[in-house]
Amino acid sequence: MSSLKGTTVTWLGHATVLVETAAGTKILIDPFLEANPKFPKNFRLPQTLDLILVTHGHFDHIGDVIPMAKKTGAPVVAMFELAGWFGSKGVENTISLGYGGSHTHKDVTMTMTQARHSSGVQDGNTFVYGGEPAGYVLTVADGPVLYHAGDTDVFSDMQLIRDLYGPKFGMLPIGGHFTMDPRGAALAVKLLELEVVLPLHWGTMPQLTGTPEELETHIGNTGVQVLRLAPGEAAS
Repeated sequence: MSSLKGTTVTWLGHATVLVETAAGTKILIDPFLEANPKFPKNFRLPQTLDLILVTHGHFDHIGDVIPMAKKTGAPVVAMFELAGWFGSKGVENTISLGYGGSHTHKDVTMTMTQARHSSGVQDGNTFVYGGEPAGYVLTVADGPVLYHAGDTDVFSDMQLIRDLYGPKFGMLPIGGHFTMDPRGAALAVKLLELEVVLPLHWGTMPQLTGTPEELETHIGNTGVQVLRLAPGEAAS
């Protein structure tokens, strides 16, 4: 895919995505691996990671953050309160961001954006406040601008994400029930003016009934490419 300019985006089921830039920077987003029924069990993750990005505190987005951080030593990027919780659990290197804040690592600048969802962390028998839910724009030097929306409904301020950062490759939830459905995601595509969309957060649980085919139907004949990747497959 020429728009990615040497960057690869691998979908690992649910909302878990591995981004590898042409310069070799490796970023894992929302690692949900062992308990993820869609994670391809024969997939070999890189031995090293540069960053782990977390959009919010629900189990299906943070399930393997702590073991991956301890195994690889990669910094964990998250909302301030959630980063603090990871630190309390033994993650030695965290990077706190807030909406509109950015952090540059090697050839990638990541900017935290808002999302419409929630972010409680189940810690034993209690729920801990995990700060606000988020998305991320990844701006790759001499490469693409990517947008991982996290768990969210469509919201009109996606137009600001378009105007400020101009992502053309979007990773959007489509399952419904907990996030926007294909109809909402199609409106998000329009607001963001995306050229390529990777559907996330679908087919993992019975409640998540939205499909890429439905998304294509709602997008219509606009020229937007909807990727139909199987877990473990990459766009490049």
